[in-house]
Amino acid sequence: MTKKTLDALLNYVRENGRVCPKPPLWNDLWKMLPNRIREGSGWHPPLPLILAAWYETSDMEKAERLELHIRYAYEKTAIAVVDNFLRNLDEESWVHRGEV
Repeated sequence: MTKKTLDALLNYVRENGRVCPKPPLWNDLWKMLPNRIREGSGWHPPLPLILAAWYETSDMEKAERLELHIRYAYEKTAIAVVDNFLRNLDEESWVHRGEV
């Protein structure tokens, strides 16, 4: 898929005040990313900001991490799968600004 597809998806995930998918769904998305590897005590790409990190991070940090996951999917030619997954989530499956 093209850079245009990437840009369209990045715009889509920001619409309606969206921040990120709810934690279980965000974790499902992360598991779709190819070539995930353990790096020291962390991962590449980094884990979604869920579990203990959920309440310690801002909406902006969560949105930036989701964007990082989407860009990673694009670089690894997995953007079509991620695009399909995110666009098929209903609005209630998203966290919106100010909800947490």
